[in-house]
Amino acid sequence: MGTVQLLWRREHPLPTRPGRRPTITVDAVVDAGIHEADVRGLHDISLRRIAERLGVGVMTLYGHVENKAQLLDLMVDQCRLDMEWQPLAGSWRARVEQVADENLALMARHPWLADVETERAVLGPGTLGKYERELAAVEPLPLDDAAKDQALALVLTFVRSSARALEAARAERREETPEQWWAREGAELAALGIEERFPLASRVGEAAGAATNAAADAHAAHVFGLAVLLDGLAAGLPRSGT
Repeated sequence: MGTVQLLWRREHPLPTRPGRRPTITVDAVVDAGIHEADVRGLHDISLRRIAERLGVGVMTLYGHVENKAQLLDLMVDQCRLDMEWQPLAGSWRARVEQVADENLALMARHPWLADVETERAVLGPGTLGKYERELAAVEPLPLDDAAKDQALALVLTFVRSSARALEAARAERREETPEQWWAREGAELAALGIEERFPLASRVGEAAGAATNAAADAHAAHVFGLAVLLDGLAAGLPRSGT
């Protein structure tokens, strides 16, 4: 079955096949795949594990999806289809910030989405609906259509990077808080007396640590980076667009 047909299965029902009624559905396979990815991460899921979750043999899955790559497309599109949207409002900058927040929230719910690397678009209702909505945030900009697409892609690429950093920080903090880490490592570093050797690193690192209460703060970096990115975008616009 073609990927596009599977992606649009709800609006254009798939043809029924002769024989016994299937014990599972495409929707069930997609939901199980998303659950496995949420628990294990993108690189540690397999059709075998998904089949075990559904209580069927692996070969049963092949009656619904061709391979793991096709299933991944279905999973990505379903996550996007399930996004909860709030109406876009305010200036173009406020709208783009809202789009960034919504994508960051999506990848917090499904961290593996930040690791999906593909140049090809997923041509399903979730992805196309998300793209249509997000283009509305940059539509007011005095840019040609190709540049609007590039502006949106720039923001989403930045957000994906932030999502990876935030997930890594959450994983580290489940093991040890920044305060616990610094109490141990910082005390040992201080005993070496390296401030004179690395004066700039010591000064700036101390200021950053005091400001964020951590050696590195992924959330603060995201807020700062997004503001700088949007400042740069605004600076490149004709005056009427700012």
